[in-house]
Order: sequence, then C-alpha cells, then structure tokens
Amino acid sequence: MISYRIELADLHAHLFRVTLTVPKPAAAQQLSLPVWIPGSYLVREFARHLSGLKVRQGTREPALSQLDKATWQVDCAGATSLTVSYLVYAFDTSVRAAFLDAGRGFFNGTSVCLRVHGREHEAHAIELRSVPRGWQVATAMRAAGEDAAGRGRYVAADYDELVDHPFELGPFWRGSFKAAGVAHTFAVAGALPDFDGERLLADTRRICEAQIAFWHGPRGRAPFDHYAFLLNTAEDGHGGLEHRASTALLAARRDLPRLTLAGSAAAERSDGEVGLLGLISHEYFHTWNVKRMRPAEFARCDYTRENYTELLWFFEGFTSYYDDLLLLRSGLIDEARYLRLLARTASGVWATPGAQVQSVAQSSFDAWVKYYRQDENTPNATVSYYTKGALVALALDLTLRSESSGSLDDVMRQLWRTSAGGPISEADIAAALQAIGGRSYAFELAQWVHGTEALPLQDRLAHFAVDWQHAPATLAQRLGLRASESALTGVRITQVLRGGAAEQAGLSAGDDLLAVDGWRVRRLDDALRLLKSGMPAALLVARDQRVLTLNLTVPDLALSVAAGTVTLIAALKPAKASLALRQAWLNGR
Repeated sequence: MISYRIELADLHAHLFRVTLTVPKPAAAQQLSLPVWIPGSYLVREFARHLSGLKVRQGTREPALSQLDKATWQVDCAGATSLTVSYLVYAFDTSVRAAFLDAGRGFFNGTSVCLRVHGREHEAHAIELRSVPRGWQVATAMRAAGEDAAGRGRYVAADYDELVDHPFELGPFWRGSFKAAGVAHTFAVAGALPDFDGERLLADTRRICEAQIAFWHGPRGRAPFDHYAFLLNTAEDGHGGLEHRASTALLAARRDLPRLTLAGSAAAERSDGEVGLLGLISHEYFHTWNVKRMRPAEFARCDYTRENYTELLWFFEGFTSYYDDLLLLRSGLIDEARYLRLLARTASGVWATPGAQVQSVAQSSFDAWVKYYRQDENTPNATVSYYTKGALVALALDLTLRSESSGSLDDVMRQLWRTSAGGPISEADIAAALQAIGGRSYAFELAQWVHGTEALPLQDRLAHFAVDWQHAPATLAQRLGLRASESALTGVRITQVLRGGAAEQAGLSAGDDLLAVDGWRVRRLDDALRLLKSGMPAALLVARDQRVLTLNLTVPDLALSVAAGTVTLIAALKPAKASLALRQAWLNGR
C-alpha cells in the first residue's frame, strides 16, 4: 500500500511535513505532484509550495533528479521500500489547495500527495500526525482507525480516490443528519457564536433529500454511503469545489443562519443565506453531474496538464440551473424569489457583449485560459458557461415541456441511466433529448450551444405565464461601463463594454473619473444631474498620472449597450394552460 504520513509540522510557518512510503519501487521511480485539481480548470502549479524533498531507501540515499516543474525521478536499487519526505507550504484559504495556521488546517490531496507513477491503481493511505489537542478531523475518506489525540489513518482504493477527499482540521462545529437513509456530516469552521447550526442542518437535509429524489425517485438511494460538507467561513468569500462524497465550501460568516431569541419568529432568509444554500445545492448536485456522470474527456484525469472539454456548459451550466430551482422545490425559497434569482442570471448574460462573440462550447474549452483568468476585457470577449449554460438549460426545459410530456428532469435521469453514472459525450446528450422530446434537438444545440444567437427566453417564459420585463437602465449600463466607487476614492472605471458610449469617448479600465462638465463627482450617480441624453459632456479623468479631458455623448436608453436589468414576474391572470405549465415546471412534475 502507498502511504502518506502528514504531520502538522509548524502551524505558524504554515507547513505540513509529508512522508511518503513506496513499497517495492521501480528502478527509475517517478513521482509528481498534480498541476491542477479536478473541478477547477486552471493550471495552479501546486509544486511551487513543495520544498526540501529528500529520499531514502533503507540506509542509502538514492540519486534524485528533477525532470520538470512537478516531476522527480529516484534511482532505486532492489525491493527495499522508498521513503520520500518533503514540506508543503499551506496558506491558501480557497477550497482548491491547502491551508494551515494555529486555528485551522485544510488540504486537498492534489496539493500534498505526490503521485507514484505506475502505482496509481493500488490502495493508498493517509496517516495524520501532530494534530493539536482539541482539534477534530472531518473527511469523507474511509477511516481505518483514530486515537484520542486526533491522529488517524484513512484509506482509499487508488490515487484518484485519495485526492478526491479533502480534509478539514480544527476546533470546528460539527453536525449530522440522514437524508434518504444516508449519513451526512457538516463541519463549519470560523462561525460566529450566533450561528444556528440546527437550521443549517435542516435546510441542507431538505436540499439533499430533494436531489436524491430527483435522480433516484422518492425511494431511491444515493450512490455513496456517507457525505461530508466542509464549510470554512471568513469575513468575505464564496465558493465551492465538488468531490465524489464531499464538498469543500467557503462562505462569508454573515451568510450563515443566525439564532433567534426565544419566542421570536425566525427571520426571513437573507440574500446571503440563500446564496449559501444555492452553493450547497450546486456542489451537491455535482455529486451526480460531473463527479460520476462526467465528460468523456474526463474518463481518466491527466494530472500533468490541461484536460479539455466543450461540455462545461452542461456540467456546470445545467448544475447552475438546478441549484436554485431545487431550492424552490425543497420549499426553501418561494416562487417570486426564484424568479428574481433567475432574472439576475439572465441580466448578467444580457449585459455581456461577449455573449455575441463566444459560444458556451468555446467558453468551456477556453476555461483554462479565460474563465479563471478574467481581466478588464473579459465581458467583451467571453461568456460564462455557468450563467449562459444555465439559460440554455432553461430554454431546453421550457421547450421540452411545451412540446412534449417530457422535461429536462427526464433528460438528466435518462442520461444517468444510459451512462450508468459514467462518462458521456454531446452525442449522448443529443440522444437523450431526442428520446425524451420525440424529435432531434440538433438545431437548438447548434444555435444555443455552438452559436452566439440570443436565446428565445422571453417567448418561452411567456408560454409559462412569466412576464419578461426590463427595468430602467442604470447610468453605468447606458454608458457601457462598470466601475467601483466610494466617497473617499471616487469613481474608478473597471471595465469598458464593447460598442458603448464610454468606449467611443475613449474611457479605459483604470481611469479615475474626476469631474463632469467641471463638476466634481465621487459617485457615478452624481453625474445623473449633469448629463442629458443626446448631449455632449466633458469628462475629466486621471490616467497614469495625467489628467485628460474626454468628450462623451450620452446615449438614449434604446442605444445603450445593456437595456437595463431583466425582471421576471409571474403573470397575475394567466391562462389556465399556462398556469398549469408553470406549476409543473417549478414544482418538478
């Protein structure tokens, strides 16, 4: 068995010490650390945090050579076990890497566990050492013994499984529940004293039960024996990373549910709390849609390089469609709130010029160099496979429900059955759509997935008694820009949208807007009283230590880059047939 002893070597220096033992190594045994972590499509170069690599084989020190940025070779002799030791610097608070300080520890195997080439299929084990008194350990990896001091041994069937189980360490809050007969645990680090853990457990249980029923029916069972939610809370932050039987989550402390005084009514869920529940729903849905049913290109991960697929619009976008929809079906939000969340997604895509430049299939393929490396030009050149993919899912769902007795729910379950929870291709998705819808959806896939045409959502939603409206455009939308602002620092342009009045005037990202027609402005809305549609205005801006005057013509609303924010409202007096369609869609019938 390949084994790793992971010691919390120095909390203040943020160092894990790892000792890897390889029985019967190859004569030229190669070792490497992954350059990326599945689910986060960017080469992150985890090896940059590895140092002090040393090797021993019995009493000898075999020759060690580095082959590339993340690969080493050891010249071994005989069958004596090879021992490899090294330090890992861990100070990344995200869900993707490793972290260690005096209050908390966390790691993904991709950040700390060297891969033993040629032995990936064998059983692997992790043994934790030097865990501080009072700390706990949370992971979905199978435990093979743990003592009172927190030292434990955990085993995995192979390397892929080893690195697919993150570990949370520390004096965290822990709770548990069962959903559809399956044990779930929840670890929350960094919560404030007024955190309502029981409410979080109850809400999460409803999400889990709804999703298990979605995939397997009301009496179905999840494809795992237990599941772990590992939530780290901080002053700010939001994100998650899916794993086969767990998820690592990051959220702002203020978004956790709060205890109420005895006798007081429970407060309405804040937008932040709903966002956290949506994150939980999203990552849990990934347990089926990407961790098991996954792109054919991901049938076997290559940890040494980018792994390309054009299907993230399906695996991330469709998951984004269902995360909030299943909150509604779980009874955690109402219809009006769901439509507001859906409208926010539509507004984001509507206001992105890149949606007319890049398809979601291209966006999926380019994730490695574009989505995770966003800059001031991102909205002009790209579209998010999360948000546009979610709208593709919506368009397909409404189309299927309008034309047939089927739905996108049926398509997802059809894919699960036909793939046996394994790799799929776009051809499989097309086949499932045809099987459920009774016709080919090649045209829709070509137009909506591989093309850049606007989705016909307004007409589709009207058929389901949902009105599509536009709120008045903000000044930023009318000008075609995005900015940060405060009373102290003033207005700084962060992005200039393609084809808008701001671009035509010569504004650039990084410009500080100082004045309009001689009047000082500290907030963009200060300029509302100074600008008139169709009339010129002189902008005073600071750029690279120079003060410039730019000439702007304020456009009419109809000529602006983004025609305001999308609002979705349930029709007040819908036709009976449309109302029935809406209720079936939102309630999952």
